[in-house]
Amino acid sequence: MSRVLELENVQKAFKLGFIPKTRQVLKGISLAVDEGEVFGYLGPNGAGKTTTIKCVLGLIFPDAGTIRMFGRSYLDPKAKAGLGFLPENPYFYDYLTAVEFLDFYARLFGIPAEVRSERIPRLLKMTSMERAADLPLRKFSRGMLQRVGLAQALINDPSLVILDEPLGGLDPLGRKEIRDIILGLRDAGKTVVFTSHILQDIEMICRRVAIIVGGRILSQGRLADLVSEKVLFTEITVSGVPEAELAAHGECVSEPGGRVMVKVYDEPGVEAVLESVRVRRARIHSLVPRTQTLEDIFVDMVKTT
Repeated sequence: MSRVLELENVQKAFKLGFIPKTRQVLKGISLAVDEGEVFGYLGPNGAGKTTTIKCVLGLIFPDAGTIRMFGRSYLDPKAKAGLGFLPENPYFYDYLTAVEFLDFYARLFGIPAEVRSERIPRLLKMTSMERAADLPLRKFSRGMLQRVGLAQALINDPSLVILDEPLGGLDPLGRKEIRDIILGLRDAGKTVVFTSHILQDIEMICRRVAIIVGGRILSQGRLADLVSEKVLFTEITVSGVPEAELAAHGECVSEPGGRVMVKVYDEPGVEAVLESVRVRRARIHSLVPRTQTLEDIFVDMVKTT
């Protein structure tokens, strides 16, 4: 499997303030993205996610380190030809319709008319924007602009797609549609790198992630390796067993309808609760083992940094 994007010891500082003071934003970023994977770049606001992407795109230049795309320098026009990008807060010419907007960017890429006439309707359909094809962008909602921006990022049929917070500001249905599009790109053999602070979405679609905090990558790798499968505790919701009896085995919370949810931290405690239910001919409504999540890892890293 070939490497599509590689960063090694990338550093970037800015001078800020009336009396300029140097602030180190990226403190030696190193990561690698493989062909055909969905890679999540996770971090709190101000961690350096967007600065990293701007360096990769050549919008700003790193002070140190190397960046390579498709085995070439990130500044090589042949490398950039295979790149698609959607910024976090895109700005569009709002007097253009969706079709005119996509046609404009396709012409910038030098895409022939016969290819444009096939690709633009296909991308509008992929992003569920067919009905708004002839509507001026100034009439678009935030979610609609996000979708047409994604279509623009794909207009040149890129091999590497970089999306900066593509799920921000979308409702649950809109997030699901964008997730499905990203998975469709993966299935088509494309490589997707996207940033997000919505941890649930990253867990659902990413094979590997990198967590950046304070300008440093604190952890990266496969989600299966980062997220422990060890059971931290088990939540059991029952009815028909006195809460005082359940409290001997864990932490109890009363729920409507006479139910009690007990949080049990060891296996003998789980067996004891189940035995109480059996003896009293009571009822188990749910039994859910809780394991460490990506959110747990992320919060712990932020707190300890």
